[in-house]
Order: sequence, then structure tokens, then C-alpha cells
Amino acid sequence: MLLVIDMGNTNIELGGFDGDDILFRERISTDLEKTELEYAVLIKTVIELYGIHESDVTGCIISSVVPPLTHIIKTAVKKIISVTPMVVGAGLKTGLNIKLDDPRTLGADLVVDAVAGLAGYGAPLIMIDMGTATTVTVLDKKGDYIGGVIMPGVMVSLESLVSGTSQLPRISLALPKAVICQNTMDSMKSGIINGQASQIDGLIQRFEEELGYPCKKVATGGLAKVIIPRCKENIILDNDLILKGLKVIYDKNVKQKKH
Repeated sequence: MLLVIDMGNTNIELGGFDGDDILFRERISTDLEKTELEYAVLIKTVIELYGIHESDVTGCIISSVVPPLTHIIKTAVKKIISVTPMVVGAGLKTGLNIKLDDPRTLGADLVVDAVAGLAGYGAPLIMIDMGTATTVTVLDKKGDYIGGVIMPGVMVSLESLVSGTSQLPRISLALPKAVICQNTMDSMKSGIINGQASQIDGLIQRFEEELGYPCKKVATGGLAKVIIPRCKENIILDNDLILKGLKVIYDKNVKQKKH
């Protein structure tokens, strides 16, 4: 089994692959205070919940946008399996042509999204990743990664709204019955959900205007299932995009080592 780990600012997503089949996908909280041993116990527990023994894990790959935790998670994995995890970054083959001012500044999560998007959907492609931040990025007709935008994520926006005002309550992100609402809580829900959906629609339109041609669109991330159904654009929802991308990168590098 291949263990894939995507470390974000809010959650760490774990997935297991048997060939191309996803055996499991789970999330644990990102916590800078946890030790290597604590993470090892959490990862081992997730694996065992699905009836998988650590000896069944033959490989592991990690992507991380939390540098202080990267070594901790890598060491935690090594405590429970007998292989050293790959880490997405310099030295790993991705097959992605990154056309940015400084390609080294591109986050590992966006690299993995792009690799998965290119492998699964082709180019040109607009990718939406809804995590702590919402990113909208693009692969052009040639399949080159040419950039995108970063904006506050859904929960960051909501937290900012609540903490910055004295009378607005904390709310759940359940969709109200209408866009135009008659009470404070529904108005906040509509503003957050429909507001972010409208931002995504507007950015896609501007991307395609600037590119001069239409693109396929795919979305992933924890809150994509809440927001994307409210978008007017035709967007494919793929919650496993980053897990698939990690497997693609792992396979590329294993094959490279064999040759």
C-alpha cells in the first residue's frame, strides 16, 4: 500500500492506495505542538482503523505547506513503517513546467494539484483548491503552469467577519433557502457561500478572457462541496485531486529510480 499525506495549515489529509484504488481518506488536525510520537500514533491509528498493518505500507509521499512540521511528520512515518517518505520539493520529478517569476515559491499543494489535474483532465485547466486559502490557478494550452490568484478561504473570511464585529454570531455553513435573506444568520451564510461562489465564477471568467480560450475547471478542498454547487460555471468536483497527484508524483520517481 502507498501512504500519501498532504499537510495543510488546518488539516493533514491521509490517503491509502492499493494500485489505483483509494483504500481510505481521512483528516487529522494540523497541530504545531504535537510531537513525532503523537503524530506516529495518530497515523498508525488511522491505518489500523481500515484493517491495514504497517508492514503492508510499502511507500509514502508527503506534500507540506507547513515547513516546521515537515520533518516531524516524516520522522513520525519512519517510526511506523520501514521506508523513508518522499517529500514533494526540490529533487523530485513532477513533469510540471512551472512558468512563474520564481518557480521555487510555488507551494507543494499547488504543484500536486496541477500534476493531478494535468494527468486526470488535461489542459487547458483552471483548478480551484479550497482550504485555509482559496487558490484559483491555471494550466495553459501547453500544459504549463502559468499562475493564478490566492484569496482568503471560506473559514478565514468567516472568522475575520465574526471576530471583527461585536454583534455577528458564529454560524454553521448550511445553505440558506434564498440568496436574499431576512435575518442576520442566514444573511451571513448567504454572504459567505454565495459570495465565494461568485468570486470563483468571476475569476474564471476573467481568466478565460485573459487567456483568450475556454478551459476545463476542477475543484478540490475541504469546503469545495459546499461552495462549488453554488457556482454558475461548470466545475468538476474532485475531492481526491491532491491524493491522486501525490500518487502520480510517487510513481514517476519510483520509475525514475528503477531506470
